[in-house]
Amino acid sequence: MNSVKMSLSQLLGNQYMNAVISAAISLMDLNKEEAERLASEEIEFLPDSYVSKMDGLLGNIGKPFVSGLKKALSGAPTDAFKNASNTKASPIGGLGYVRLGEDGRLYLAAKSEHYHTPLGHNFPGYKLIDLARALGITNASHNNTRGYITRLLERELVRTINGLRPEETDGLEAILASRESHVLNRVINLETGSLACEAGIKMMLARFYRLDSTFPQPKYEGRTPVFFVMADHDGGTKANYHGTTIFAQLMRDMWPGLYEKLEEAGVLKVCPVRINDWDDFREKFERYNKPPYKVAGFLHEIILMNYGGIKLERDYLHKAYALCHDNDVPIMCDEIQSCMWYPTIYLFREYGLNPDFVVIGKGFPGGQYPASRIITTAEMDTLNQFGALVTNGQEELAALAYLITMKFTEENESFIREMGEYYEDKLRELASRYPTLIERTEGLGHLSTLLFYEAQTVSRFTGMLNHACIDISAQTYKASCPPAALTKPPIIATKEMIDYVVKIMDDALQTIGAKELELG
Repeated sequence: MNSVKMSLSQLLGNQYMNAVISAAISLMDLNKEEAERLASEEIEFLPDSYVSKMDGLLGNIGKPFVSGLKKALSGAPTDAFKNASNTKASPIGGLGYVRLGEDGRLYLAAKSEHYHTPLGHNFPGYKLIDLARALGITNASHNNTRGYITRLLERELVRTINGLRPEETDGLEAILASRESHVLNRVINLETGSLACEAGIKMMLARFYRLDSTFPQPKYEGRTPVFFVMADHDGGTKANYHGTTIFAQLMRDMWPGLYEKLEEAGVLKVCPVRINDWDDFREKFERYNKPPYKVAGFLHEIILMNYGGIKLERDYLHKAYALCHDNDVPIMCDEIQSCMWYPTIYLFREYGLNPDFVVIGKGFPGGQYPASRIITTAEMDTLNQFGALVTNGQEELAALAYLITMKFTEENESFIREMGEYYEDKLRELASRYPTLIERTEGLGHLSTLLFYEAQTVSRFTGMLNHACIDISAQTYKASCPPAALTKPPIIATKEMIDYVVKIMDDALQTIGAKELELG
């Protein structure tokens, strides 16, 4: 890994930091020397000593490491959260891909704390946030006073999502000014991926219904909007996942009574399209892209981590995109799960796609703050400010966390690719040794899964790994989806960490296989 070394002045620019220094001297009672030191102190993002210590802890995974809490604090959860709680594994500390649980044992964050710590725990690069606080850089701002760091981040998101290098400033200015279709150059800052997805859905709906009485007649008023989402293997809608707002939940077979009334009234319709089935996509498109209907949009992830980690094929997506673009149908690529886990930051760029909306979050702020974004085009920029707004979506230190994560990831593209391929290959080799237990591997790179034949087998497998204090989960409840073991190691995962995880997996599978032979 390349360990980036930067100061706030280098990351944010001298003009801004000189103003911050002046403010710190006047408001925070810092002397000039101390303020300048904080602004110019170079932080090494990932020192070799940190990586060595992290790898050195692998031998202690699952073992008592410190004295744990004697008595758990239950909090005041709802019944659902209470039933799912595992306070023994709740964090009292962490280092990289290692988490120290309340029971005093070390755990391996093999799912990156459910996908939002690509750089693990206590990543040294985030010390720049502490320096920013010490200089008095405020976090809170209003939507009408978006801070400098937030605005700088918006430009960096547009730059990276369009594949430009930092020095291509003229190219960036041209993209920012573009009003052409499918040119991603607008950013809305929100708090969660659910709200970012909802913003995209609302911009699609705005082509059918007015947001309020001041808006002009929508382009497709009078026609029923039909949303294309990924189907499960039964042809239903349980394979897609785009957040927890009402609209997104309606799209995956939740609130069925409410959805039925909306569909019967012609308010909207959800159409599931079969995974990697181009003929099914084309047939349904031809059916619903004519009156009284109109395809309102195509919403998809690339790796369906809510459905076994199944990967959408490049050829399938390219054909679907071409058909949508030729027929004025916007596309939303939901990268909440995949952003930051691939060398180009955004997986859709690896695929060579050109969506109208890209939803990002989770991985970008590295678990430091809740902060998601939707990036769209001038053509889709149809809502007023209150159409998609979060009061604290413009947090400055959250934007700083984004910039730190992005800088490290850009400098480590080759390492991320190498480790992703290494992990995928290791899982494929593992699966080949247990053909009676594992059907196949799925996913791509760090987002890889093992698909088993039997639900009870995957449950036993993940249970054994959980007992060894390795974070991994079983997905056994999805319609006609092969039972899956889901993993997602951080992008700072080393070969040592990957080898350790695969070794424990191998041991578990040997035990399960031997037991099945014994039972005949």
